[in-house]
Amino acid sequence: MLGLESVLVKPLLNEKTSKETETYNRYAFVVNIKANKNHIKSAVEKFFDVKVLNVRTSVLPGKTKRAGKGFKKTGKSKKAYVQLQDGQKIEFFKGI
Repeated sequence: MLGLESVLVKPLLNEKTSKETETYNRYAFVVNIKANKNHIKSAVEKFFDVKVLNVRTSVLPGKTKRAGKGFKKTGKSKKAYVQLQDGQKIEFFKGI
């Protein structure tokens, strides 16, 4: 069982996710690989005090990288796209 504190790793802030935020009120997070949609929904609702409508997840496979003469594989990660109700939003940077 995952604790709610360990579900969300960090928010994804790039051009693609900011466009989805403006258009569909959808936010992206990097989450723990073992977290399911119910864990993600409850964690976002608890930490940001919003109502979540939909959660979509995707698992990104690890990449093969060169390391000297050999190769190493990076670990896989998981992304979650969380859609909020109309009129609600998450502010990552308050006071800036």
